[in-house]
Amino acid sequence: MSQMIPLRIRRHALLLFVGLLLGACAHPPGAPTLETEEAPAPAKPGPASTAGPRQAEQAAEAPAVAPLQASTWEAVSGWLQDDPAQAWPALRASCPSLSRQAAWKTVCDRAAALGTQPSPGAARQFFEANFTPWQLTNADGSTQGLITGYYEPLIRGSRTRSARSAWPVHGVPKDMLTIELGDVYPELKNMRLRGRLVGNKVLPYWTRAQFGERAEQAQAPVLLWADDPIELFFLQVQGSGRVQLADGTLVRIGYADQNGHPYQSIGRWLVAQGELPLEKASMEGIKRWAQDNPHRLHELLNANPSYVFFRELPASNGGPVGALGVPLSAGRSIAIDPRYVPLGAPVFLATTHPLSTRPLQRLMLAQDTGSAIKGVVRADFFWGFGAEAGREAGRMRQQGSMWVLLPKGLEPPQTR
Repeated sequence: MSQMIPLRIRRHALLLFVGLLLGACAHPPGAPTLETEEAPAPAKPGPASTAGPRQAEQAAEAPAVAPLQASTWEAVSGWLQDDPAQAWPALRASCPSLSRQAAWKTVCDRAAALGTQPSPGAARQFFEANFTPWQLTNADGSTQGLITGYYEPLIRGSRTRSARSAWPVHGVPKDMLTIELGDVYPELKNMRLRGRLVGNKVLPYWTRAQFGERAEQAQAPVLLWADDPIELFFLQVQGSGRVQLADGTLVRIGYADQNGHPYQSIGRWLVAQGELPLEKASMEGIKRWAQDNPHRLHELLNANPSYVFFRELPASNGGPVGALGVPLSAGRSIAIDPRYVPLGAPVFLATTHPLSTRPLQRLMLAQDTGSAIKGVVRADFFWGFGAEAGREAGRMRQQGSMWVLLPKGLEPPQTR
């Protein structure tokens, strides 16, 4: 029977179901974006459009500029000022994934032939000889977009619960269902629903507030116990991090899953409640407010119905593993929207340092995704591990331009 229903109607109905019932995850990211007034946690689309089907068709028919426009190396702002050899380790990390495609295998084989540490000149010559820059362009023809930052946090905790370490770091609950929509409808590939089974019905999984009351009933394993609930919250927002135990041991944890509910910024909630002005609704501002209002802690946290579950990862000195499945490189990895930028591809980013006009122009590798990273000219800059990286990430909200580098002869799919 479903085959008789037009594809566009089935897609519209399914997307409405996804948006309004359970929520979905476009891709489980390795490190979601920083909590600011707009930053969501692990990737999931927002509610479906409220426009009717005919309105949606008309919008889709409106002409739009192709997202990738052929460019030249001379037009890439700052290309000659960067040292592309600094991005070489990140490129080599991307190549095992990229090499599954013939066009990418050729350039990755050539990169391997140059070794692990080419000179700046050799690296520049390699990119110019093997790649064509394509400028990322918004539907209206503009080439500027939002560039934010994220990082890998460090919090303190314990393997056992105590008065000091009283906040559970949960693994994936046993009662949570994950339904892969692409198994039934290929056009919804990489979209999934989270829910729970009640009788013969699938209902939305618990919100953060509900889960807090039912964690034991949900059979959610406790991996660790955190000292500070706000620090744990921000680690959930980032999606990965390290927990320092009392003996100095560092335990690395990463994103395992999410409860399917849309992320709501607690910074925005504080602004809406009149508790903080917008300019102070930063990570540090939120932490200070929580310290001053401990009696409202649960109210604050529960303003965000989304909840992230973790898994313990092997000890490593490298960066957290991103959506590409490789460790991220501080200062050389970005999260992008994979609808427009091939995951793993080199991308030249021209923006400015946080809260300044000082140029930040460098070759990056698109090795991650994130729920705030939606749109053509949009990126999240990975600053690395620890407090200083967190400060830079928390301040970063710049405008920038981007060029994706594709192997010569490879034409991008021009879809929106």
